[in-house]
Parts: sequence; C-alpha cells; structure tokens
Amino acid sequence: MTEQDVRELRVAADLKEVDRVRDFLLETIAGLPLGEEDRLKVELALHEIFVNIARYAYPEGRQGHMVLRIWRDEGSLFIEVRDNGIPFNPVRKKNPDLMVKLRRGIPGGLGVYFFKTLMDGLKYRRAGGQNILTVRKAI
Repeated sequence: MTEQDVRELRVAADLKEVDRVRDFLLETIAGLPLGEEDRLKVELALHEIFVNIARYAYPEGRQGHMVLRIWRDEGSLFIEVRDNGIPFNPVRKKNPDLMVKLRRGIPGGLGVYFFKTLMDGLKYRRAGGQNILTVRKAI
C-alpha cells in the first residue's frame, strides 16, 4: 500500500458501524510491518476517533457520515478521517490532568488524549465544511 494505493470507506457516523470500521482497518493494514503493539495502538486510536465523531459531531439527532482514507508513505501509515459535523480541532484540546481525573473518579474525556498519544503525528484542518483529521504512525 502506497500513497497511490489509498483505501477508502464511507460509513454512517453511527456506533453500529464500529465493527465495519475496525474490519476495514485491519484488512487494510494486514501485511504491513507493524508489530502487535503498534497495530493495537492504531486500532485503539481509530476506535476513539470514530466514537467521538459518532457521539459528538452531529448533535440534536442529526444524521451524518464519515469518510476514512488509509495509505502508506515514506515509512508511515496515514489515516485521514473526514466528517461534516460541527467544527472540532483535537490538536487544540488540552491534555487532561490524569491524576485529578483519577482522584475525583471523573469518567470520560480521554478519547482525544488517547489518540494523540498513541499515534506519532496529528494534523487537523477545516475545509469545505469538513473536519479533516490526519493521524500518522511510523512503521
């Protein structure tokens, strides 16, 4: 798989599609020189990205979708996720104070932190009414 060999999937931004997204990812990255730990990091990062879009990008019962693109270039795996939901830039989101969350037992709020720390790069832009998030994992 190279930059010219981009794989793409369009799905509803619905939690019912999480298995379809996971299966697409695993099928696409099969055969790449990723160790088990890195494969799990990529899988968890995409899971968190998808769940955040499904839960928060389309408020007030709006139906939406996301487009997932995966490719390899110059020793890295790239995953681009696009949605037409409300603008949200995860790059600007501050990391949570994990000790405070643990002491107070505050649930949630770690999804963005997880995918920011599990991957080796993160870029966001808003264009044409879309959130465009690209994450990178060195392979």
